[in-house]
Amino acid sequence: MISQIHIQKCVNSRAKDLDFDDIPLGKTFTDHMFLCSYENGQWRSPKIVPLSLVPTHPAAMAFHYGQAIFEGMKATIDSNGTPLLFRPEVNAKRLNFSARRLGMPEFPEALFVEALKTIVSLDRQWIPSQQGSALYLRPFMYADEAFIGMRAATRYKFIVMASPSSPIYNKRIRLYAETNYIRAAQGGTGEAKAAGNYAAAILPTEAAKAKGYDQVLWLDAYDFKAIQEVGTMNIFFKIKGTIITPPLDGAILAGITRMSAIELLRYKGFEVVERRLTIDEVIEASAKGYLEEAFGTGTAVGVAMIQEIGYQSKAIHISDKNPVGQMVLDTLNGVRTGKIPDNFNWMLSIDA
Repeated sequence: MISQIHIQKCVNSRAKDLDFDDIPLGKTFTDHMFLCSYENGQWRSPKIVPLSLVPTHPAAMAFHYGQAIFEGMKATIDSNGTPLLFRPEVNAKRLNFSARRLGMPEFPEALFVEALKTIVSLDRQWIPSQQGSALYLRPFMYADEAFIGMRAATRYKFIVMASPSSPIYNKRIRLYAETNYIRAAQGGTGEAKAAGNYAAAILPTEAAKAKGYDQVLWLDAYDFKAIQEVGTMNIFFKIKGTIITPPLDGAILAGITRMSAIELLRYKGFEVVERRLTIDEVIEASAKGYLEEAFGTGTAVGVAMIQEIGYQSKAIHISDKNPVGQMVLDTLNGVRTGKIPDNFNWMLSIDA
């Protein structure tokens, strides 16, 4: 199927009109998109076409029953202008993990990677060269069968679109620990990258922003004590020299930046522990001076330095410096742009 990707190029690229020093978040899209349809038990007609609207029946099952999943990843360029992808094969596997959890068909992983390579190659002029910027890639799948009824759909669309992106955070951020709403519980869909997870997070996220915070810190569904993750990030704490991050217990997303940060930190000689960590433990560590830093990791944000956590009536001060988090950010950015050797074989180079 890979050799059968049909390509229809746009006539005039819009990249020349983009100010790469001022890219509005999530509002600018490249010239092309990849589409593939699932019908009669197989994926058919993979193609790349000029970006356009996708005709969808109002009874499409994704609208009514939520069968929709997505991935997030970035393409960068090295000093020679060669596009690079960061661990795309891991995104392919995670997409299929999400698909299985939501009763959706798996997408061929080799075709997933080839689709990304092809669209990035076509739209390489859209990749920003500015420090920390990248071309954000959004592969997603949804049920587009027209049917009102509670069952798995029989027709799906898989699409890849791309959007140039500037760094999201250029400052240290503040989190608000949510104690009324939950993001996920064990046995739910928290470990899948399901669209509905994010829909449920919108109201508490807006409430946190109204209080002056940047994102929500999610706590567990049992007693709102165990730390899970942040709105668009996994989270790490450095306490008495040890890096601690919540375990993959079925309620949090297996972040690819998280995985990479753990590999990098251990390579650098840090002790990294994946274990249950409560908000009470963080409060105590802060009070005793043991809480040395905290940072979040995610594809969109990269690595975000955390300054403070609001919890009930408390303001938990984390730190004013993030030497470990900054090292992770600088190393990942360096590897992504070819400025630092890729000792982990994370990067996939895209030939002209």
